[in-house]
Order: sequence, then C-alpha cells, then structure tokens
Amino acid sequence: MIDYKSVGLTDEDLREIYKWMDLGRKLDERLWLLNRAGKIPFVVSGQGQEATQIGMAYAMKEGDISSPYYRDLAFVTYMGISPYDTMLASFGKKDDINSGGKQMPSHFSHREKGILSQSSPVATQIPHSVGAALALKMNQQSNIATATVGEGSSNQGDFHEGLNFAGVHKLPFVCVIINNKYAISVPDSLQYAATHLSDRAIGYGIHGETVDGNDPIAMYKAMKEARERALNGEGATLIEAITTRMTPHSSDDDDTYRSKEERDAFKTSDCNLKFKNELLDLGIIDEDWLNELDNAHKSIIDKATKDAENAQYPDVEETYQYVYDPEGDIFND
Repeated sequence: MIDYKSVGLTDEDLREIYKWMDLGRKLDERLWLLNRAGKIPFVVSGQGQEATQIGMAYAMKEGDISSPYYRDLAFVTYMGISPYDTMLASFGKKDDINSGGKQMPSHFSHREKGILSQSSPVATQIPHSVGAALALKMNQQSNIATATVGEGSSNQGDFHEGLNFAGVHKLPFVCVIINNKYAISVPDSLQYAATHLSDRAIGYGIHGETVDGNDPIAMYKAMKEARERALNGEGATLIEAITTRMTPHSSDDDDTYRSKEERDAFKTSDCNLKFKNELLDLGIIDEDWLNELDNAHKSIIDKATKDAENAQYPDVEETYQYVYDPEGDIFND
C-alpha cells in the first residue's frame, strides 16, 4: 500500500474505503449463494476487483458521470445503487431501478446518481461516456465522465473510437481498464502483445498509466490526479488497473481453464484480505471493529435479500411496456 497521507487520505478515509470494499464483497458472495440455490438466474462477479472499484469511486465527486461495466458491483454500490436495488434487479422484480425487472442482472443504471445504462456488447459504454464528457465540457461543468472496461474490451472498435474522440477534443474523461488477465477463458497472452495497455494512450494523445489495482490507495491516487488534469483542461486519461478475477467469468462458466495453483493463489492475492491486514498492522482497525462491521453488513444484506425476494414481480401486462408502441400495428392485427 502506498503512503496514504501523501495523497491526502486520513485513517478515517481508509476505514471508509474498507467498509465499502467489504460491503461489495459480501453482497457479491450473497448473489452467488442465491444463484447456486436456484433463486436467481445469473451472476457476474467482481470479487477480487473491489480495491480498484472503491479506490476509483472514492476519488469521484457529486455530479460526475459513470459508465460502469458488468463487474462493477462494489463501485455502483458506493455510487448509490443500494443492496436492495441490486437484489431487486437480480430477482427480476417490478421495482428494479435498472429496467423494472426486464434487463439481465449487472446492467447497472441510476439516473439520479449519474450512472449511465449499459448494453451487453462490451465497450459500447465508452462512446456513451465520452458523449457525456463532451456535454460536461460544452456546459462548462466542473465534473468528469468515466467508463470502466475489462482488458478484453480494449480490443473493440468502440474503445478506440471513444478514446480517439476524447483525445482530439481534450474531454474531461477517464477510462479505466480493469485488467484481470482473462477475457472469459482467453488469457492476456492471446489478447494483446503490448506490455502495458496504458501505452495505447500515446496513440490517442492522452495521459496513460498502469497501477496496482489491488491497492485501493494507488487507484485513488491515479483517479484523483486524472480528475484534476481533466478539470484543468488537460484532457482525458487511460488508467490500466492490474487486478484479479477470483471467480469464474460468470455463474455459467467453468473456469478449469485456469490451473489449480492459479486459483489457489487467490487466497493470498485477495485485495480485501490484503487491505484488511494492512489496516490491522497499522492499528487503524482492530478485530472488534471488524466484527461490528461484519454484523452490520450481514444485517443490511439479509434485509435486502428478504425484502427483494418478497417484492412483487412485474405484471404480465407490462411485457410490452417501453418495447412496442401500444398504438402500433402489432396490437391491431
């Protein structure tokens, strides 16, 4: 962990960062249990990436726009999508804020919190967020727009078009590549030949850097500096955060393409475990504090699960709502 005081963080900030990392992890773990119990259909996990997500989020300010990708559960929880909201979406209930129970899980959106809706095709959120950055610049707002993607998405056309546009127009935009070394089952060695994906920033004429995504303070520092550059008129930034995907690609994936040794290593590389131990060593937290936090988060997630499970499903009559025009020919044949 880098020196947190050098980037303006306090002991209380570190406790707060760990709280959100822990809540994101526990919520993620509960979703997996519900899936394995046959209660929800699908889970895409962010376990192992909480340090990147919360470090990034902690440097953002009210009014900033975000375009998350499907693993960003901890990030969107911090940004304002509550555990109850997440459970409603996972169960496909009527009051799901993302789509009223129509969209598949992990397609996050929240208008009031500036979280743009995303699509299943990867990297399509980048042009959306770049467009938001253009609007922020035109309106002379002191905010930035962000997008997160996996390293596999950095090979898509949307990625290059969006970053090129942001570079040309010096937009207040930050793109974070969360590099967990796998695009589903394809390892990084078969995805790209570059040493660092952040080097691609040179071609767009923007700032690029690679950081330890398992260190939330390193991620906070990179994001804070990127935000400051953007608001100073210095343009966009590409951050590559090197991190870990501790679970299979999704609840439908069998990740035996990874060796047992590689999967066993997650027990020691776990960013939440590492950060917790560092805070214990520094005396910033103790076991009593951790026990209290554990109980509080379990209570929050238990209530969110129970309330969402008991919530109402959409009515059959809502099937075509926002899909077809009720005055259109489909209803008049």
